[in-house]
Amino acid sequence: MKAMIFAAGLGTRLKPLTDKLPKALIPVCNRPLIEYVARKIGDSGINEVVVNVHYFADLIEQWIGEQSWITTDISECHDGNMFFEISDERELLLETGGAVLHAQKYLDGCGKFLIHNVDVFSDCDFKWFEEQVVDDALASLLVSHRITSRFLLFAPDNMRLVGWKNLSTGETNVISSDIDLEQCLPLAFSGIHIVSDKIFQVMHEYLRDKGIEYDSVNGTRFAIRDFYLWAAKKYHVYGVLAEPLEFIDVGKLDALKPAEDFVMRHNL
Repeated sequence: MKAMIFAAGLGTRLKPLTDKLPKALIPVCNRPLIEYVARKIGDSGINEVVVNVHYFADLIEQWIGEQSWITTDISECHDGNMFFEISDERELLLETGGAVLHAQKYLDGCGKFLIHNVDVFSDCDFKWFEEQVVDDALASLLVSHRITSRFLLFAPDNMRLVGWKNLSTGETNVISSDIDLEQCLPLAFSGIHIVSDKIFQVMHEYLRDKGIEYDSVNGTRFAIRDFYLWAAKKYHVYGVLAEPLEFIDVGKLDALKPAEDFVMRHNL
């Protein structure tokens, strides 16, 4: 299994820190966010990683090049090193769905791959997570009972994705009109998912169905949440419930202190 780290975002909620640094390089206990994610991925046995870049892309590439435990030459991927490839989004920030599709050339043929937001800390065991993935899954989304304003909705009998709900706006989107919202399980998505590499052909199908022109050079912008809800009508998109799950979204300034506490508690 390979992995992809989403590291292209603008990090606007972390301003003014992100006025001079990409979110991926924001330090927690003197180490950048991307290092914690990458090392956790490596500790799980995954040593091939794709990182998408857009905002301050040169700084992320520079950091990768300075790490003795990271190589950008696959022939040097040994003795515990990790192999990184860059999915370049400098010309256009592609959102989450577009980022995955743009990275197809790095991930196609690997069977399945882990996707991880760069600004997420969790105590999830990735090997355990992989063991929960069933053979017919197009995507498996790590979810938990966590306080949030936006929930994904799952069928209680098989954990199939059936919709999402925004408590702040009251907006709800379900894959079928016969879905009983009262019976759905509202769960918080972690930004960690494992997807089959069949996802690429399904994404092309999605773009054709939506009448969106595919740009093979610069990429095509779309959100993976919208794609998952569309795909869930015909394909198997599941939730994997992690209980308990210690989780921190380091997307805001007030999350930096809890992130530091997490690092200290877990001796990272």
